[in-house]
Amino acid sequence: MRLYSFWRSSSTYRVRIVLHWKGVPFEYVPVNLLRGEQHAPEYRAKNPLGTVPALEVEDAQPPLLLAQSAAIAEYLEERFPTPPLFPRTPAARAQVRMLAEQVVSGIQPLQNTAVLKHVREALGQDDQAWATHWISAGLAALETLAARSAGRFLVGDDFSWADCCLVPQLANARRYHLDLSAYPLLSRVEQACLALDAVQRAAPDAQPDAQPRR
Repeated sequence: MRLYSFWRSSSTYRVRIVLHWKGVPFEYVPVNLLRGEQHAPEYRAKNPLGTVPALEVEDAQPPLLLAQSAAIAEYLEERFPTPPLFPRTPAARAQVRMLAEQVVSGIQPLQNTAVLKHVREALGQDDQAWATHWISAGLAALETLAARSAGRFLVGDDFSWADCCLVPQLANARRYHLDLSAYPLLSRVEQACLALDAVQRAAPDAQPDAQPRR
């Protein structure tokens, strides 16, 4: 498998966690979003969206290219079911998907690089204020929703896809200097996640294309 990744991309961070959690070997292919490498014709030929992550599965029949983190996670769960990232019961699986989508659909798209560039350059608005508004609102909702299902992790005591989404989003929140003390449950779950080897190996600073923090 080949993962097209940018070290600081939270969407790709989720997928790296899944791959390491399941012990799936993969080739890391860096795509520098700040240099516009996602727009190169050869990459667009693979992924017309010009985004990361993209997972190339050469041993699939026919060869497969998946370009959305949730689709990649579901594929890896079905192909490599152990250790699982989704609970056994329909209700618990639905809770995992709901909390994950709160991040994947409700927060991250509003503060990704392309959106912030449009807010700043095309609209002439404060992209930082935009990002912090939507991250804060989304995390507040996630804190409330998670209170209904959390144990050690977001849904019970087992690590799940929802937790894979939480960790990168809180890392992004820190980039915008948000005060995370307003989200004690999320912060507690994050600490449990950060103790896991898979999460540590997937961290942005551990990637081969990582750049020094400014």
